[in-house]
Formats: sequence, structure tokens, C-alpha cells
Amino acid sequence: SAPCLQVRMVGKILNIPIETKHLDLEKGEHLKPEFLKINPFHCIPTMVDDGFALWESRAIMTYLVNKYAPESSLYPKDTKARATVERWLYWDTGSLYATLFSYYIVIIEGGKPDPATATLFMDKVKLLDEALAKTKYLCGDNITLADLSVLCSISAAKGADFDFSAYKNIERWLKTL
Repeated sequence: SAPCLQVRMVGKILNIPIETKHLDLEKGEHLKPEFLKINPFHCIPTMVDDGFALWESRAIMTYLVNKYAPESSLYPKDTKARATVERWLYWDTGSLYATLFSYYIVIIEGGKPDPATATLFMDKVKLLDEALAKTKYLCGDNITLADLSVLCSISAAKGADFDFSAYKNIERWLKTL
């Protein structure tokens, strides 16, 4: 999933060894008592670090940078720069990825995708493209957690056959990542 990929990317960039355990959601492995002890919300990804359990990919991403690379430009310390990263993280999870998920879950469940949801998603893509016309990366001149998060959402959308070729700023941005 895009959220799991986000966490793995941060681990790789920061050279943090991450042990992964794959759960078969279709078989309900995320609902087994041993997993629910770790994460009663039974969602993935879930991380356990020195006995500390955390879920939600963007929370895990920020935790990893804060703990293992606090000086990293992936998640800047400056209050305004960090707020800018967080704005994009929240926009991705609450808007871009949420809309993509609404579109894609219907397909996964064997239904026909809703054209209105596809249009809504592409409206968000247009806003992203317009924002990327102003900066090299989402938050300026450096790659941040925001770029990694949105990259995974866009990559998932490409897998769902969304076409981004008309969005030159997104295409440029993807090539730089």
C-alpha cells in the first residue's frame, strides 16, 4: 500500500533497518488478537520501536525522522518549514489519498469506479500541479516527508491508470524524485 511504502522509503533514506511483517488483510490477519494488542485500530502500517507501538504512516514517518535523524531536512526543525511539510502531509492523507482510496476501493471490491470520484481526484491533481509550478519540491528546494507521502499517492494513482502526462510540473517533480 502507499502508506506502507512511505514508511519503507523513510527507513531506506535514513538507513534505518526496518523489519517488515506482511499481514494478509483478506485473511483477517490484522484482526488477530496478537496484532490487536499492538494496534487496536487494526490498520497498517503499524510500527513497534523499542516497545512503543505507533500506527498511521505519516505519524510513523515523522517519528522516525525525529528519533533517528532529527537534523534531517526531510522534516525541518524550523516551525514554519515544518508546518508547511505538515500541511502537505495532512492534505495528502485527508484529501488526495482519501479521494484515491474512495475511487480504488470500489474496484478492489469488484465494482465499477465512480467517474465523479475520478474527476474529484484529478481536480486535486491539478491543484498539486499548480503548486509545483512555484517550487522544485512541495516545500521548496529540498525533498521532505511531504514529497515522499504525495509521491506514494501519485504512484498508487498511476497504478490505477490515472494519466498525469498533461501535468508537466508533476511529471518534472516525479523525475527529480
